[in-house]
Amino acid sequence: MIIAFSVTPLGAGVDVGRAVAEAVRVVRASGLPNRTDAMFTTIEGEWDEVMAVVKQATDVILDVAPRCSLVLKADIRPGVTDAMTSKVETVERHLAGD
Repeated sequence: MIIAFSVTPLGAGVDVGRAVAEAVRVVRASGLPNRTDAMFTTIEGEWDEVMAVVKQATDVILDVAPRCSLVLKADIRPGVTDAMTSKVETVERHLAGD
């Protein structure tokens, strides 16, 4: 499964970069395939391991803020691996005209 998620501290001031960086550090330390952009962090793995990482990232935010906003989108396809890469490759192939 692939999950794109975003965690944002609420009630801890305007500068959220340091807290978000700590959440991304949790994701990277998980060893699961991941990618971070300006809006979301995407992670791929089995349901339990991916959700455990999302919980850990949320807990890191709650260590420094009284609230955490969590936005999550999931693509659940049992038995599929490396979808983070293959889905992008498929779109790029179509953009190039096959």
